[in-house]
Amino acid sequence: MKVAILSESPADEAALRVLVEGVLGAPIEPVQSGLRARGWPNVGQILPAVIRHLHFNTAAEGLVVVVDADDSVVHTAAHEAPGYFHPQCRLCQLRAIFRQTAKKLPPAGGRAGLLRCVGVAVPAIEAWLLCGRDPQVTEAAWTEGRERGLLPYTRRELKWRVYGTDRPTLPHEIDCALAEVRRHRGDLRRLEADFPAGFGALARDLRGWVAKDS
Repeated sequence: MKVAILSESPADEAALRVLVEGVLGAPIEPVQSGLRARGWPNVGQILPAVIRHLHFNTAAEGLVVVVDADDSVVHTAAHEAPGYFHPQCRLCQLRAIFRQTAKKLPPAGGRAGLLRCVGVAVPAIEAWLLCGRDPQVTEAAWTEGRERGLLPYTRRELKWRVYGTDRPTLPHEIDCALAEVRRHRGDLRRLEADFPAGFGALARDLRGWVAKDS
């Protein structure tokens, strides 16, 4: 399957490729998104242009978009209600951008449009990378900590736990990220259990792709 991945850094995209292949159960053929993002909100800003580029200029079948939640509202089951939109939820925002952009595009390349996949890492992708290695790092722990006003960890601490520094070089960041996600390549159930909103949304979208092909 020809798939483009858009995230906040090349290291994130390298890790996501492994996770996407794990959910799909098959290798993907990477497609260049056309633009490189540098953090949030840049991903949201360039997303319409990326969708149009992939739609008109490539043979991409799907686009995976993943960002960090940082301190934004965490996606919940209530956000899945038909027509619901939370303006401070990044998952809701990215889905809306995708929907509003895609509906304006005419068919191209013999297909109706790109398959959409959106995920949000709570509070950052380093939390996903630590899954299974640090049981204290979960969506529930982060959400409960915010509600109590006492965070269980900071995003900087997560970086230290993964990379041994909060300012890793890009090659070091990629090496560490790949080593962590490869632990999950054969079984992603722990990631879905510990991060049901952000990673769960990504996994459900990808499984929807498989269902359409079957």
